[in-house]
Amino acid sequence: MTEFIHIKKIHMHFLEMEMLSPFVTSFGRVTKREFIVIEMVDRNGKTGWGECVAFTSPWYTEETQKTCYHMMKEFFIPLLLKTPIEHPDDVSSLFSFAKRNNMAKAALEAAVWDLYAQQTNQSLALALGGTRSQIETGISIGLQPSNNALFKEIEKAINIGYKRVKIKIDRKSDLPLLETIRQRYPDIPLMADANSGYTLTDAEHLLKFDHLNLMMIEQPLGDQDIYEHMHLQSQLETPICLDESIHSLEDAKNAIRLGSCKIINIKSGRVGGLSEAVRIHDYCLKHHIPVWCGGMLESGIGRAHNIALASLPGFSIPGDISASSRYWKEDIIHPEVTTQNGTINVPLDKIGIGYEIDREKLKKFSTSPIQTFTL
Repeated sequence: MTEFIHIKKIHMHFLEMEMLSPFVTSFGRVTKREFIVIEMVDRNGKTGWGECVAFTSPWYTEETQKTCYHMMKEFFIPLLLKTPIEHPDDVSSLFSFAKRNNMAKAALEAAVWDLYAQQTNQSLALALGGTRSQIETGISIGLQPSNNALFKEIEKAINIGYKRVKIKIDRKSDLPLLETIRQRYPDIPLMADANSGYTLTDAEHLLKFDHLNLMMIEQPLGDQDIYEHMHLQSQLETPICLDESIHSLEDAKNAIRLGSCKIINIKSGRVGGLSEAVRIHDYCLKHHIPVWCGGMLESGIGRAHNIALASLPGFSIPGDISASSRYWKEDIIHPEVTTQNGTINVPLDKIGIGYEIDREKLKKFSTSPIQTFTL
């Protein structure tokens, strides 16, 4: 007999964590990270955890921490509190009346998945269909003030053992920078993240990347440009990886059918939750499209969900799931996420997300009182 998940109350924790060093992209500079952490309690006293990965400004998607708070408080939380959930997949159907707002949806759905894994006495990784006890991880390096600063970051990543290096690029200095990196590090697995910094008129320029033996160029064109990515990919030997263009399984299907990319970056927050992320993974696996798990500068809670997701068999490219100490002096989980020679152990033998929440750290990084929602 199926046991339904009856949610008794939901707590929202509002945090701000200072990054060890600024993370710079072509869109701006992140020095502090705001989070809404979801603590969801069922009627049996079990607690599930989720994290809202939106930024404070709408540079990555249209969502922000404030818009997510509004959508969760006014629309999604009231529905969850009055609707028993049989399986976490039901959450996306429950929230389907609302267009997009994927990061708000994903934060709550993640906590439901954690509760479900606990209810079924298994790790989140196994509940999602994970098969790996260890995942490979890469590193994402933001724009640096100088080449020497960038080389130091790359050297650090190589010494730690990260399995691939991703650098942010912009139109001003991309090709000379990539060529310099390749001359200095001819064999490292290297990818370039454009964050939609180009247009189709730059195709001839991007063709010059083909001799650099890049793993991929991530999201060179706009996030609405699946059709234009098709035209660009048909000209390039270098694989295009789509990130911001993929908000749903339908987007992934369209991109694959058109030949708009050869690789897809899956972020559960961007696509509306772990259930949709698994559906995209399954479709890509069936159609032989490699996928990897992107990062959103998460705290340990979001990182734990990413580790579980990346344990699925189709995640064949190292993801942006680095150690806690890469970004934070102190994380809010125990133990913190650690890497060993570029790998992270998946806590398959633990129940739920596999990490304990450090409530003292939650309190330390809190910026406003906890908000509690009940029926």
